[in-house]
Amino acid sequence: MSMQRLNRISEELKKEISSIIMNELKDPRISAMCSIVSVETTPDLKYAKVYVSIYGSKEEKEITLKGLKNASGFIRKKLGDNMKIRYLPEIHFVLDESIEHGARIAEILNEIKNKEEGRQN
Repeated sequence: MSMQRLNRISEELKKEISSIIMNELKDPRISAMCSIVSVETTPDLKYAKVYVSIYGSKEEKEITLKGLKNASGFIRKKLGDNMKIRYLPEIHFVLDESIEHGARIAEILNEIKNKEEGRQN
């Protein structure tokens, strides 16, 4: 399968899964501050890793991730209703902490910059 087609399918999965989580899931464990960062699909379309960013405490992240994993069957069924592809991948949710990591690095860089400005004055 061409990489271009695989990327298009991954992006479509990302949009559809985001829509299902926001509009159709009624699980109270799933935080409102949950977003899909990216989707990686295997070339044979059997598996899809869905990277999820969740804003909140570590406990909230774990609870939301557990809720998403439990709802993966429902999400897959809804994907089957919404998308017309031959093989619908099995969904695996993975916590993506790159946004928090980037924010932490920016915070450290700002602290260093402020210390440097303080030394020059």
